[in-house]
Amino acid sequence: MRTALTIAGSDSGGGAGIQADLKTFAAHDVHGVCAVTAVTAQNTVEVATIESLSALVVAAQIDAVMDDFGVLAIKTGMLATRAIVAAVCDRLDAHPGIPVVVDPVLVSTSGSRVLDEEALSIVRARLLPRACLVTPNRREAEVLSGLHITTRQQAAEATARLREMGVGAVVLTGGDADGPDPDAVDLLDDGDTLEELRGPRLESRATHGTGCTFAAAITAHLALGASLGDAVVAAKRYVAGAIRHAHPLGRGHGPLNHFWNK
Repeated sequence: MRTALTIAGSDSGGGAGIQADLKTFAAHDVHGVCAVTAVTAQNTVEVATIESLSALVVAAQIDAVMDDFGVLAIKTGMLATRAIVAAVCDRLDAHPGIPVVVDPVLVSTSGSRVLDEEALSIVRARLLPRACLVTPNRREAEVLSGLHITTRQQAAEATARLREMGVGAVVLTGGDADGPDPDAVDLLDDGDTLEELRGPRLESRATHGTGCTFAAAITAHLALGASLGDAVVAAKRYVAGAIRHAHPLGRGHGPLNHFWNK
């Protein structure tokens, strides 16, 4: 069985973070190992508390699983602190041949920044150049690129700027975008082509963890040997199905059905 690693925070509601990643890996018949960066107390309505782990503990988790499992792909999510970002980059540098998918958890649902500028500088200087793919939503792409994004042209300029930072490819996700377009349009920029990936915009409250799940599904497909382009297309299809087949859970934005295809 193929193995993938997720480095992310824990979601006590089971909809996002480590829990979403491991369920997504399992749904793709990939064994998931993890390094937890932070513990959150949250549900479908609110995030009540976040407690970051020490960078030493995060690094030790990564070392433990990398020493014993044949990890074939890595996904990063919420990294929480400057020290954790630096420690994760150190560990990724020690394994240069493994593809890394970066889900840049920089902005909360309410719009608040969850990484300070010092941590962001390390993300830009060290983490992005290590990534074969980064999967920001619009707000995250604005923070990383420093550009305001309201049009497709501005989105293309933002993805180009991210690639100039050393990223192999960018998928700027558009499922949360406002506007008249009936589709959820993601923009894939791999340096050679700029492609719109379209899918139906689904009206649902079961949207908590879509970004985590999308990046984790891409990581799972890379671990299984898929090309980057095929992995992105398959992941978009998987997330749409997980939203469409979700069960109503909680009073707010509930989790996806990660096992809809089983």
